[in-house]
Formats: sequence, structure tokens, C-alpha cells
Amino acid sequence: MSKLVDPVIVVPGITASSLKDEYDIDHDKVWGVIRKNYERVVLHPDNFKYEATEPARIRPSEIFEIAYKELIEELRYNLKEKEEEVVPVYPFAYDWRMPLEIIEEEFDKFIEEVVERTKLMRHYAENGYANDPKVNLVGHSMGGLVITGYLIRKSAKTKDKQVPVNKVITLATPFQGSFESVMKITTGNAELGAKQGNSRERETARLTPALYYLLPMFQKGINVEDGIPDSLFNPASWQTSIIDSISEFIRLKGLPTPNHKNKAQKIFKSLLKNAESHGKAITKFNLTDVGLDEKKWMAVVGVNSKTRVKLNIVTRNGEVDFDIRSDDRDNQWENANPEKRRLTGDGTVPYEGAIPPFLKEENLICVTTDDYGYWEFSDKAFSKIAGFHGILPNMNLIHRLIVRFLKEQDDTRGNTWGKRAPGVQDWNPPLDLKEG
Repeated sequence: MSKLVDPVIVVPGITASSLKDEYDIDHDKVWGVIRKNYERVVLHPDNFKYEATEPARIRPSEIFEIAYKELIEELRYNLKEKEEEVVPVYPFAYDWRMPLEIIEEEFDKFIEEVVERTKLMRHYAENGYANDPKVNLVGHSMGGLVITGYLIRKSAKTKDKQVPVNKVITLATPFQGSFESVMKITTGNAELGAKQGNSRERETARLTPALYYLLPMFQKGINVEDGIPDSLFNPASWQTSIIDSISEFIRLKGLPTPNHKNKAQKIFKSLLKNAESHGKAITKFNLTDVGLDEKKWMAVVGVNSKTRVKLNIVTRNGEVDFDIRSDDRDNQWENANPEKRRLTGDGTVPYEGAIPPFLKEENLICVTTDDYGYWEFSDKAFSKIAGFHGILPNMNLIHRLIVRFLKEQDDTRGNTWGKRAPGVQDWNPPLDLKEG
């Protein structure tokens, strides 16, 4: 009997899980594809585990069907060898507002549950699953950061540093950050999450811890005037309006305090510090730390879409300001110069931010909107609205790549391909691929 494919868990990106308020007898959805109640989901400045508007009990509900239904259905259908031998594919909905450490703890418990449930499936029991129970993980966008953080935390807890994970697939994950997180925090408007920018959304973003974990860790493209710190994790690199708005929110929603501004400064500093610590841990992470290698991790990077690749931090009237320009967004994928070709991305995550520090660029698989098939034109049209980054998990090519990777199949039909990263000569993806 051939070994069954280990169960799969799909981890969505930021804002892509619905949130419901369980305080109401009829649970009220406060965040979904259409409805987004910023006032209800904003967190309390005195305790980021709870909401600013109490009484409430907001919990994750389901992941967004529009972005992940096709992926999950395709995996459920194509990973099984026999109709009766189901391969479990679980969506992991989570509260995307929280610090990633809290999400990772919940994810750890979820993986343990999936393992125990799989042990109860007769065909898995007969296949000897309990002898070496593992899962496969698929993370889109911030979901890839959740997976990586989980691996780091889990290995630190075990004596032999082994984790119950067989293979990992990450799709358009901002391992080293995205400038769009800066835009979201400063203006409330970005190619990340909901598109409309308004004061309520900006206020909510500034008090959403997870968003800070998406700040750029890389230096390329960040142009800073003399006298301003070059790290976005230093509060002195930010506009004073951030502190002012947090301070005003504390005055309106927080518990009594003698100095709103001092408290706002402490909160902002803490948000940046925690996010930086998480980013540094990922930078130091090695696959061998958790018993994996480059053939067990498939990192897919979206390119050839106009993406924000620059951020200019200047001084105006004696204060720090972000000089946002239209030419900050660029796409040089077709440029013959390998260095200039790096000025691209998936519309949300720049190429520089998508590089996993623990993989070589020769291991990456790049995809573009040109990789949509003939029958996917409706999705291609939708990508112009939701962005290539947001709709990338719906791409049929992605589904085929994941199935091949997890089932360790040869490409007998010639229907999988990818593109090498800019400047890479010896391409070494985790499965044999033709270059498309």
C-alpha cells in the first residue's frame, strides 16, 4: 500500500478570515468579504486581546471563500488516489488582528487536533499514519509567516527540535515585509486588505498588532534623509500623526490615564519592538532546525505586476514625513538588467520582501498573471480588482504545482511550470519544472 498524502492545512492571509461577535445571541458577523465594521473590530489600547467596544466576544469564523474555495476543493479532489480514501484539507480561520505569537499558539493546537482526527480515519490508521503523524501546510501571504513562526516556536519546545510537518508551501508570503503595511498604517489605504481608505480604517490599522509584522525588514528601496533612523522599527522613523491618533483613541476609548501621549508612545514602541523580534527570528531561521530542507519547502513568488518598491522618508517643517510618489510603484520584470528586474512584485508584496531568508533565490518559483489559463480569464479580470496577490491562490497552475509537490509526481502531462528568480542561473526548485 502506497503512503497516503498527509493531511493539509490551508492558512489564509491577513483580513481573509471572517470575524463574528459571539456576545450576540445570534452571532453577528462584524468582518467579512462585504461587511467590514471597523469600529467593532478595533482592539482595546489597554489589552490587545480584546475589543475597544465592550461588551463583546469576537472570534474567527470562516476563511474567505472567494480567495480559497477553489484551492481547497481542488486539493480535496486531486490529492486522493481513491474516491473513498479522503485526504483531509482543513482551512484554518484565525483572528488576524492579533500578534502573530498568539495566532501561532492557536495554530499549534489546531495542528494537534488535525493529527488526532486523522488518526481516527480508518484508511489512515491502516496505512500506519499513527507511527509518524505529520501534516502538510499551505500558507498564503501572512499565513506563511504564521507557519514559519509556528515552526520556530514548536521546535524550541521539543527536545529533538522535530515538528509534525512533512512539507510546506508558501504563496506570496512577505517574509521580509511589504511597503503596503506602511501605507495601511499611515493612510488607511493600500494594496492590502480592504481598498477604501478612511479615518476609521486608518485608526483600526494603527491598533492592529499583526499589521506591524508585515513591515519591511529589508533596506533596498528605503530612502531616508540624513538624521532619520533607517529602520521602520524605530518610532523616530514615523510621522508624529501616528502617535497623535493613538493618543486620541486612548482618550476616547482607553481606561483613565494621566498622560495619553506617553501611553500612546509606549504602545507604538511595543508594537514595533514585538514585530521586529518576530522578523529577526525568521531571518535567523534554518530549515534544518526543524528537520526540513529546501526540497520540502515550495515558495511561490508573484512577479510582473506593478508594486510599491520604494519608500521615501523625509523631513518637512522639522518633522518626519513619508514622501509618497506615483513612481514608487514599478514593474521592471521584463528588463534585461537582472538587478532592475528585481523591481517588481505581485501588486502587494515586492520581490525583495517575498524572499525567504532561509532559502536561496534559486529555490524560488516565480509566477505571473500570464500564467492564468485560457479558462481563467474571469479570475484574471477579478485580479485587477482584488490584486494579483489576493487572487493568486485561485490560479489553476498553483493547484497543479501543489498537488505534484505533495504527491511527488512526475509532470507526465506537461502542465506545470514556473519562472526563475531574477539573475538566477542554476535554477533549483523543489520539484522538476520546465520554465514557462
